[in-house]
Amino acid sequence: MNNPILKKPNIIRNVIVVIILLFVVNYVSGLFNLRFDLTQDSRYTLSETSEKIASSAQKSVIIDVFLAGDIPADFRKLQGETRQLLEEYAAINPNIKFAFVNPVPEEKSVEAVAQDFNQRGMRPEQVQVRNNGKVSQQIVFPWALVSSQGKTIKVPLLKKALGASPDELISRSTQNLEYAFSDALYKLLNPKSKRIAVLKGNDELPDRYIADFFSTLRESYFIAPFPLDSIAQKPEQTIEALQSFDLVVVAKPVKPFTDVEKYALDQFTMSGGKSLWLLDMVAMETDSLYSNNGTAVAVPRDLNLNDMFFKYGLRINPVLIEDLYTAPIVLASGAGSNSQYSQLPWFYYPLVTSKENHPINSNIDNPVRFEYANQIDTLGNNIKKTVLLQSSELSKINGVPLPISLDQVNLEPKPEDYTAGSQNLAVLLEGNFQSAFTNRILPLKTNNYRFRESAAEPTKMVVIADGGLIKNELDKQGRPLELGFDKYTFKQYGNKEFLLNTVNYLLDDSGLINIRSKDIALPALDSQKTMEERSTWQALMLGLPLAILALFGTIFYYLRRRRYA
Repeated sequence: MNNPILKKPNIIRNVIVVIILLFVVNYVSGLFNLRFDLTQDSRYTLSETSEKIASSAQKSVIIDVFLAGDIPADFRKLQGETRQLLEEYAAINPNIKFAFVNPVPEEKSVEAVAQDFNQRGMRPEQVQVRNNGKVSQQIVFPWALVSSQGKTIKVPLLKKALGASPDELISRSTQNLEYAFSDALYKLLNPKSKRIAVLKGNDELPDRYIADFFSTLRESYFIAPFPLDSIAQKPEQTIEALQSFDLVVVAKPVKPFTDVEKYALDQFTMSGGKSLWLLDMVAMETDSLYSNNGTAVAVPRDLNLNDMFFKYGLRINPVLIEDLYTAPIVLASGAGSNSQYSQLPWFYYPLVTSKENHPINSNIDNPVRFEYANQIDTLGNNIKKTVLLQSSELSKINGVPLPISLDQVNLEPKPEDYTAGSQNLAVLLEGNFQSAFTNRILPLKTNNYRFRESAAEPTKMVVIADGGLIKNELDKQGRPLELGFDKYTFKQYGNKEFLLNTVNYLLDDSGLINIRSKDIALPALDSQKTMEERSTWQALMLGLPLAILALFGTIFYYLRRRRYA
């Protein structure tokens, strides 16, 4: 016969063994910080670049995320993805701490908080919320602040796109989270070192028209104007000073370059310098149409750069590209208070959607708008060429001189005229460049500077066949608006994001730009199907557990009754 008294010590011993094992497992698990990402797209696995940036934080870094409180369901999904990502940063470096903060305290109104956020440069978003067929408006604050040692970087969590559904917005925003936070940490933890020269002296765009773009770049790089025309008086000093910069930006010059100026730019490239060229080979402005009774003539513009670019492996043709996929032009009719404004397609404004074949053109929210763009041909040599932006297949090439009239907006386009196919509008060149002045008489004799026939190391440049791509508009007070914002149609285009990506790629040696090509796909619910089948699924999710519980209760009752009856 079994004795219960003899079993009691065995039970106590087993309990003690289990407790000791639990302590051992807990201690061992604390020694190893193992995290497993089982998602198909590895969305919770940080890239090597992000891990390196996060590991470099020697001081405390505080991240405040303003996605807390009463927020719509779509933004709760973004909140969860943000939390998961920040947990990865915190797991790599305990100096990184984060918190989700309700931006609207109980004692403040939403309108007052929204005004405060606006003044700090963090624009809140007004979103439509659908609940049981009812539509209401709600203000959310999709922003984060990354702070360390008295310095703060703003991080936008929402990436807007024209015509995107709420699910698409959240998906695009989630895809951009790692880049946004890694970029902010990089700016916060690394002092500025790279220098950008904004070329002057050839009637480039005035500062007020490029202010927004360079004010944004100033957060990460040193920016300085560079008077290239000073080479006529101080040739050697100008060449040496130019080569102290890492990047040269040439923003829509009008005056032709002299051979001496080209020589300085050529040798800058041979010394490993990067360059961003935004050029118009055709002289045409919409303002000319407005000020000349709606008519103007587009004529070729000679910048004296053809031989240099030909040597590098491309040619910008003095033609105008028309595209049936186009941005609108705004025209006024009537006079005074009776004026009416109409948005009409203007085929000289190609609207370009990127093919996302490179980190520069990946994950750009909105199409890039061109104005009176030219065509780029790539030529065969040892330089690698990547076409970044192209017009659509429904394009047309116009030679110049070309009379242009605003009356063309009333003409129905003929599809058979738009069969030229996609035309190159922006091209990246990478490799060991050969000097355009090799086997030529040098335009400049220098005592201390030695001519370089080829680049000592691989370098890169981007050539864009539209000088106005970098131009921001001005408000009524003459203040710069955000680059890519059209004040007449209130639409935001992707010009700024594309150019920022371009500069980051040309100057980035940390691999940060490659994070943009990471592809994340969030499964989205079919809102229409969800609304139609809501009652069915509610009944199923609530009723099925109760039915199973009742079934097991009934079976248990009959078994018990049968056994003890």
